[in-house]
Amino acid sequence: MLHLGPFLAVQVCLAFGMAGLLWPDKFMPLFHVLMFPWAATYRGVRANSIAAIALSFLLFLMMMARLARF
Repeated sequence: MLHLGPFLAVQVCLAFGMAGLLWPDKFMPLFHVLMFPWAATYRGVRANSIAAIALSFLLFLMMMARLARF
């Protein structure tokens, strides 16, 4: 139960990253709200999706390193 939070964070980051790459049309309204002063573009959605996938990979590596210590 102690490791449930990081595992959930990895899955959520990976899910949003993949969904943003596969269906950028569905994420455009969300990015219009989140990036209010700037215009949301497909390039921005794609960049944020790649960053979310990279974050999930880094979180996964951090969890594996922490589990390897025990």
